[in-house]
Amino acid sequence: MPVNYARRLTAPARSSDANAHLGYMLAFVAGAINAGGFLAVQRYTSHMTGVVSAMADDLVLGAHALVLTGLGMLLAFMAGAACTAIMVHYGRRRALHSVYALPLMLEALLLLCFGLLGARLAPAGELPMSATVMLLSFIMGLQNALITKLSHAEIRTTHITGIVTDIGIELGKMMYWSRAALAPVQANRQRLAVLAMLASCFFVGGIAGAFGFSHLGYVATVPLALALMTLAIMPLLDDVKNIATRKQ
Repeated sequence: MPVNYARRLTAPARSSDANAHLGYMLAFVAGAINAGGFLAVQRYTSHMTGVVSAMADDLVLGAHALVLTGLGMLLAFMAGAACTAIMVHYGRRRALHSVYALPLMLEALLLLCFGLLGARLAPAGELPMSATVMLLSFIMGLQNALITKLSHAEIRTTHITGIVTDIGIELGKMMYWSRAALAPVQANRQRLAVLAMLASCFFVGGIAGAFGFSHLGYVATVPLALALMTLAIMPLLDDVKNIATRKQ
């Protein structure tokens, strides 16, 4: 990955193109974690709608242990989002180059832990498995909050319900016949292309994650972690150099 391109994706000064390209990569990662993670822990962890619905079902069916697991996932997802908010505001207050790279690096390190340690924890029992599920939920909350903050809520990557809804809206605009006497209804074709690409990246990431985990196991998440590290490392190094220069 070219250094200048990686810098542009994580730079504090944002552009719509940089937001979209970072969104594509993170949508791929989320799809891979969601689909591959399901094979690992039998739970989808990238969106909370299904988690809350499953909690309601489990409560009615008397599966109280599963209700607690779902609650743990929900709280972990919120904790990940809160963690991103803290790091982003900390970086903005101090004008850091790594304001958006910090959450990415944390996500990468946690994914690396999951990839390297997951196989050892899986046979150990129910408690480590629940902790693994919560770890993935925390990672997804971390990522969703990051792309939400830097794009001002224009891009989401960990779930595609909103993306598919927006695609439908733009397609409806495109098919709507406007009378000449009225203000024309026009579809935003550029936004439609971005939305379609986000959905496609999530789907392709899901294929890659499911294939990788079924053939390689937990270690299939290591390349995802390394890709995120590649994005995050340069801004972090820039800040380290600046701090070292100030101390001289």
